[in-house]
Order: sequence, then C-alpha cells, then structure tokens
Amino acid sequence: MNIASPLPADLRLRYLDWRQVTFPEKQPLYRRLVKCGQSPVAMVISCCDSRVHATSIFKSDIGEFFIHRNIANLVPPCKVSDDNHGTSAAIEYAVTALNVSHIIVLGHSNCGGVKGCEQMCSGNAPELELETSFVGRWVNLLRPAYERVDHSKSKDEQLRALEHEGIIMSLENLMTFPFVQDAVRTDKLSIHGLWHDISEGNLLFYNGEVFEPID
Repeated sequence: MNIASPLPADLRLRYLDWRQVTFPEKQPLYRRLVKCGQSPVAMVISCCDSRVHATSIFKSDIGEFFIHRNIANLVPPCKVSDDNHGTSAAIEYAVTALNVSHIIVLGHSNCGGVKGCEQMCSGNAPELELETSFVGRWVNLLRPAYERVDHSKSKDEQLRALEHEGIIMSLENLMTFPFVQDAVRTDKLSIHGLWHDISEGNLLFYNGEVFEPID
C-alpha cells in the first residue's frame, strides 16, 4: 500500500513559481541562516487556524519568528509526566537553545477549538468527551478558563471571553516552566498575550488586566 500521493497540481505549480521567482531573491538570506544558524527574536504560539498568519500580521522575514501552532493556541502547564509534550518541547527549545527574547501567545476571533471546548464543557459535544477524541483531550486544557467565564452573557460574548481567558491561562501556564521563570526573572525573556480579530484586522494585547487595542 502506497501511503503517499503525488503533490496536487496547483501546489506543484505554486512551488515551481516560488523556486524560480521568489527564492532567488532570498537565497543569500537562506544561505546565511543555514551557515550561521537561526536566531529568532521571538517565539509565537498561535492557532492552527488557516486564517491566522503571524508572519503576515507582523510582516516578518525568514528567520525572525520561531512559530509553534496548535489547536486554540494553548500552552499546557509544566508536567513532565503528562502526554502534551509537543508544545512544551517547543517552548523549552525556544527558551533554552534559541534564547528568544519574547514569547507571544496569539489567539484569535471565531476560534473553532475554543468553540469546541465551550460545547464540550456545556455538555453539547459528547463526541469530544470520548477518550478516543484527541481534539477533546487537547481542548480540555481550556476547562479552567471556561470556568472563569460569565455564563449569564450571550453565547457570542461567552466565546469571546473564553478566547481571551484562554490566552491568559496560557500565559499563566508559561510561568509554570522553571526555565521560563528564570528567563523572565533575569529580564532575558518577556511574554505577551495578543488577540486578533480576523475580519477587522485588529490586534489587542493583554495589559495584565484587560485586552486593549494596539493603536
């Protein structure tokens, strides 16, 4: 059984265009990054959502951002015995090997992972509560944030609040990693929480109390 299929024709054409037109302009930068290694200034933990692109939002160039993406841009708490090691390993590498100066948790509007957590926690997504649901087990990390939300408000307001609380919770979880604590304490690292409104293009940052616009 052949588990790999040929690349779709449109992606093949896009690659060939990039290789022939775009890559030659950037080849000196690529070669320098290969020779000298990467030294990104920031790690960005963002959602897998195809509509959210940190490199576009910040107009970053190759080598500037060390990017880790997962459903709902979550950071699990530091637990060596736990199974959620992909994100934790990326954070450890960014801080201890790459010595990034910033970690940005980038959340966004209309997040499907956040909506899934809300549905599961409110008893409206039994399929996510199954032990066989990888998505359910992952978004269950958001449950503490769900419990902070005012459930007397409208559904849209609750989801927006949960998107924000998820970012705050991830910032708190970042500080459970000893190497993050040490880097923050010695002013080698700063952490930031951002929320992106996809349809409006707005970016809000968490100031320690509320999310406010970046003007």
